[in-house]
Amino acid sequence: MCGIVGIVGQTPVAPLIVDALKRLEYRGYDSAGVATIENGELARRRAEGKLVNLERRLKAEPLDGNIGIGHTRWATHGVPNETNAHPHFSNGVAIVHNGIIENFAELRQELMADGYEFTSQTDTEVVAHLIARELARGTKPIDAAHAALKRLNGAFALAIMFKGDEDLIVGARNGPPLAVGHGEGEMFLGSDAIALAPFTNSVTYLEDGDWAVVRRNEFQIYTMDRVPVERQRRQSVGTSYLVDKGNHRHFMEKEIHEQPEVISHTLAHYLDFTQGTSKPLDLPFNFADIDRLAVSACGTAYLAGLVGKYWFERHARLPVDIDVASEFRYREMPISRKSAAFFVSQSGETADTLASLRYCRKEGVPIGAIVNVRESTMARESDVVMPTLAGPEIGVASTKAFTCQLSVLAALTIRAASQRGTITAEEEKALVRSLSETPRYAAQVLKLDKQIEKVSRELASYKHVLYLGRDTNFPLAMEGALKLKEISYIHAEGYAAGELKHGPIALIDENMPVIVIAPHDRIFEKTVSNMQEVAARGGKIILITDQKGAAQATVKTLETIVLPDVPEFIAPIIYALPIQMLAYFTAVFMGTDVDQPRNLAKSVTVE
Repeated sequence: MCGIVGIVGQTPVAPLIVDALKRLEYRGYDSAGVATIENGELARRRAEGKLVNLERRLKAEPLDGNIGIGHTRWATHGVPNETNAHPHFSNGVAIVHNGIIENFAELRQELMADGYEFTSQTDTEVVAHLIARELARGTKPIDAAHAALKRLNGAFALAIMFKGDEDLIVGARNGPPLAVGHGEGEMFLGSDAIALAPFTNSVTYLEDGDWAVVRRNEFQIYTMDRVPVERQRRQSVGTSYLVDKGNHRHFMEKEIHEQPEVISHTLAHYLDFTQGTSKPLDLPFNFADIDRLAVSACGTAYLAGLVGKYWFERHARLPVDIDVASEFRYREMPISRKSAAFFVSQSGETADTLASLRYCRKEGVPIGAIVNVRESTMARESDVVMPTLAGPEIGVASTKAFTCQLSVLAALTIRAASQRGTITAEEEKALVRSLSETPRYAAQVLKLDKQIEKVSRELASYKHVLYLGRDTNFPLAMEGALKLKEISYIHAEGYAAGELKHGPIALIDENMPVIVIAPHDRIFEKTVSNMQEVAARGGKIILITDQKGAAQATVKTLETIVLPDVPEFIAPIIYALPIQMLAYFTAVFMGTDVDQPRNLAKSVTVE
């Protein structure tokens, strides 16, 4: 996850910005840079690799400005090098950016037609040029920034600085977090409170759609319609060593809200959004040369793998054998030498999954690990590591790690389908385009929190809950049930909707809420039939669908949660969020320990 720091100070800020960026190293990065204003002119230093390279550059070529912005970058559009590192400049504008500008290609073409030249491969540079173009038309800096922000689609956090104005940084948030830090005669911007902890413990978090005008002695936050708004000022407990909850009650809630950002960075690691293709991977095999894929994991990671099975088989026509690792390791599964094996784990230390990996190692098949901890045992013992860039996940119940696992599996599916020739180049571009939109859709779903909180209050009064889904929504039904039972202690089960009449229907009565996960897809009508069977027996239906599904459901529901219309390929990632939020709010109403539920550990390192 990229890190952003901005300071409007009274002394040279470059060393302070670098120190603050060090506190964001846990988010991961591949290049870094700082820009300041010196004698009215913009100046910057950038470096590929770790912050020590930037420090070396600054030691040789110091920056003395009292205002500045800094950035640690995870490459999204364009390779990690100094040219693509932030900050980016354009005719008196300096900018740093976290996220993905979805419509950058269209904006780039528009700007090139107006004579603007691009020196990088990044999507960020279009924002700098958009603002510069407004300035060239005579627009004032703050108005120019606002005009450019209104043109952007996607999930992003931005800090913008202007030549000649040593008392102004404009910040904006739509998805990735951004906070304003309050000082005495100085103000700060940061991706989280940890970065700002050495300077202040008083912070104001921007909300989605907010943008802020930050000066030394004042600041103002606006909505995108330029309506001034007040946001709560908080005392932060952030330190350089602790991951802070920010403005959230629990780590789980914070991690749910981090998903637009971490999904974007995970996808960018595997996909080339500029070309609309999957990136080459250092795999020990070509997908075209294998005839089966074995996948094993535990808990939520297993359910991510199960979604992946649907994707691989449908799009890449690659058969997938999947087991929970505690079964995989003991059933002596025969594995062909033309197979490959993937193992999925947040920690990379899960005992059963590691044992399964070692079984496949003995069988001589190539092994890939999809893990969130690159230094883990599973990562070290695999032929290739496929990282999920979720960052630290403190809550025991997995949220952002799950959607990042799905993101990796989706990207790998595209790679497999491309190598196996089961999709055309145009179909590959369409799938990549769908995935590039995922962070924006995820941010939209998070705005349904009030409705989901309301229905969760009702859910908290029941002792049993049934989840139903078909196709990729079947693993999501099991994941929703798992989340609910993990943190609220309400008994819940997830079933394939077509299995309803094969047993679970016996449980349906007025005391059984049934959560149905059903976007309007090719099998939607089949799911509606199952809903009618539930309604006929007095079951309370909570339907999670899209607008078309809500219009055509024709079944009375306790609540219908309407999500954005999304491409079918990315629906499992988007529909994971409301089931996480349902579990979270229900647990809050139940008064349980949300982040550390009883009897559970974050990493199961013993059998």
